[in-house]
Order: sequence, then structure tokens, then C-alpha cells
Amino acid sequence: MIVIGCNNLFSQAIYEEFDSYKLGERREIKIQLPRNYNPDDDLKYPVVIVLDGDYLFEPVAGNIDYQAYWKDMPDCIIVGVNQAVSRLSDFEFNDETYLPSQNGATFFEFISMELLPYVIGKYNASPFRIIVGHDLGANFVNYYLFKEAPLFDAYIVLSPDFAPETTSRLAARFIGMDKKEIFYYLATSDADVSALRTTILEANTKFENISAEKLHYKFDDFTDANHYSLVGQAIPKALNEIFRLYKPINRKEYLDKVIPYTGSAYEYLEKKYDDIEYFYGFRKPVIENDLRAIAAACAKKDDHESLQKLAKLARQTYPDSMIGAYYYGLYYEAIGNLKKALQRYQSGLLLTPSQFLDKDVLLEKIYEIKEEGF
Repeated sequence: MIVIGCNNLFSQAIYEEFDSYKLGERREIKIQLPRNYNPDDDLKYPVVIVLDGDYLFEPVAGNIDYQAYWKDMPDCIIVGVNQAVSRLSDFEFNDETYLPSQNGATFFEFISMELLPYVIGKYNASPFRIIVGHDLGANFVNYYLFKEAPLFDAYIVLSPDFAPETTSRLAARFIGMDKKEIFYYLATSDADVSALRTTILEANTKFENISAEKLHYKFDDFTDANHYSLVGQAIPKALNEIFRLYKPINRKEYLDKVIPYTGSAYEYLEKKYDDIEYFYGFRKPVIENDLRAIAAACAKKDDHESLQKLAKLARQTYPDSMIGAYYYGLYYEAIGNLKKALQRYQSGLLLTPSQFLDKDVLLEKIYEIKEEGF
């Protein structure tokens, strides 16, 4: 296997020639690792397989890198398979069964039995897996969903050239989706290839009213976009849908879910992060944005117990940061113990600033307490 690596401030890109036993030849693949990827870390990352990597890898990798930078989704291990020369045979299906034929079946096994195990074995991969396809590749990704145990958790299906019977088989598969959470994103556009658009709209009619316990289905029909340009609009929308639960608590979630939540504010935070682990297969470190949101909810509800738990969590998660000292200060202020609040704020002055906290914030709290005559 020939490997060429290139590290930069934005990502780590690796270009390989994968020697495939199944295909009987070498295949070019591209791998983008998360920023600051460290194989010795305990962090695990979702794996994203991109078919037609010659042209589809960069838009997928770029969107993931951008959204992960702003914490709207996790960093991922992204793998693109170049198919410029072989795509017609790779995506070949039988004219009678409409399932992968000899060449298509071989490529199917290359992805499932060689490439994916290789990536999982070599890198810090979480159990959550995504596959992305466009046109013929978008049809092909569905074959992995037809397995008794679907190989992927999320399917990004961009303007698919559906094989006959595929949409009916998908509808039947979706109806029985009760064992594994599946995200399925489908997209077309007003200027898409006419024949494809007709089939895709018919497919959406079959899919949109299916009620399945573990199916998460989303359809987009873009305007002012053709068969190729829709990709640029669809990829960020698909990622947004797949990782909606992962996103930081925003104002809408705060007002619509956090405040009305019947349990405590801290219990809401616990449930949110437990759900993230359940859906995506890895434990997300609690981010400062969510600490702030829950602290605000604690103040609004006079939930002192939750605020104390939040302070403990903040100190455990960010031991070298002033975050823990700040939230302990808020807690002691809330229960009227200004002496301890002042001590906590002062102790934070020697610690590391965070995204939202610096010495000025702590000093302001200190001055407020002293002005009260303490």
C-alpha cells in the first residue's frame, strides 16, 4: 500500500493506493482525519465513506471540517473512494434482480469487507458510520441498507439514479425499521435530470408518511439548482439533520425544551448527552455553551441543586480552567454564601481563561460582592 500524507493547520489528508484482494487491483482512496488527530487519544470519531471521491470527497470533507470547527457536529474520519475510471462497473446491477451484479457485488464487498474494516482497525473510529453517494452512487448506497443489519447508520442520497424496484424495497425496509436508528437524507432539485427527479419525487411520496420508530427521514427539493449544484446545498443540510441532536443548546432549544422540561435543569443536560452517546456511539465532552445555558435555566428556576451539580461537572471537565471556579461562585452566591462565592471567584483568577470567561468577568463578580459590603 502506497501512502502519501499531508498535515496542515486545517486537517490531516492522507492519499493511499489501497491494494484490494476483492477487486484484484489497487484503488485510490483519500482520508481526511480530524484537526489535531492523535492516535493515542481516547476520542472516537464517526466514519464517513464517500463514493465518487474524485469529485465528492472535497465538498463533504470541507463541510464536515467547517461544521465541526463550530461544534455543530463532531469531527469525523472521512474516506473517499476514487472511481473516475471504474464507476460504471462498480455500480453495476443485475437486470433481473436489480441488485449488484458481479462487478457491483465485488465493489460492495470491497467497501464492506476491506475498506471499512481497514479504517476501523487503523484509526480511532466510533461505531457511527455515514455513507454518501450521488447519482449512480446514491442508488448504490441503498444496498447496504438492505442487509439484515444495515452497515451504516446514516445515508446521504443525492439525486439518486434509482434502479427499478429500489424505492419499493426501501419503503418496505423503512416500515420495519425498529431495531437500529437510521438517518436517511434524500435530495433533488427543480433543474435535476428530469427522469431522476420524477422517480425521486415518487419515492418521497412513498417515504414521507412512513412512521417507523427508529427511522429519521428528511427530504429536500432545492430551487435554482441542477443535478450537480444541488450537492453543494444538500451536504450541509444533510449533516445538519444527522447531527441535529449533537448541536449546542441554542435559544430555541433553551426556550422550547430546557425551560419547559419537567425534570431539573441538570437532568435535561444529562439526558441530552446520554442521547448523544446512544445515537452516535461516543461520549461528547460537555461544552461550555451548554454549561452556560443550563446555568441560566438554574437561575430562572431557582434550581440550586442543579447549579451545584453543574459546578462540579464544570470543574471535572475543565480542571485547569476558571470555568469550575466561576460556576461554584454562582452557586454560593445563589444560596447566599457570599464568603465562599468570593473565595471561588478569586481562586479562578489563577486559572486558564475559557471561550466565555476571563479575569475581567471574575473581577466584576468580585467587585459586585465587595460593593455589597462583604
